[in-house]
Amino acid sequence: MFLQIKDSSDLVKIVDIKELIDPNIDTVHGQEQEGQEEQETDAFKKESLVFPSGESLPRCWLDANYKNA
Repeated sequence: MFLQIKDSSDLVKIVDIKELIDPNIDTVHGQEQEGQEEQETDAFKKESLVFPSGESLPRCWLDANYKNA
């Protein structure tokens, strides 16, 4: 799955989808897509990522208490 870094057009290939959808984890590991070479895995704050369409990530992926709000 690819996500985009907010306020830029840089794409990030998410390494572990389970990490992404777990609301108890604040960061996700991914590879920034630069050129043709495979990039090193890095950690990205979920709050700094959006879908390539610009849509925000679902609240249930970011907030473990989303049902209580």
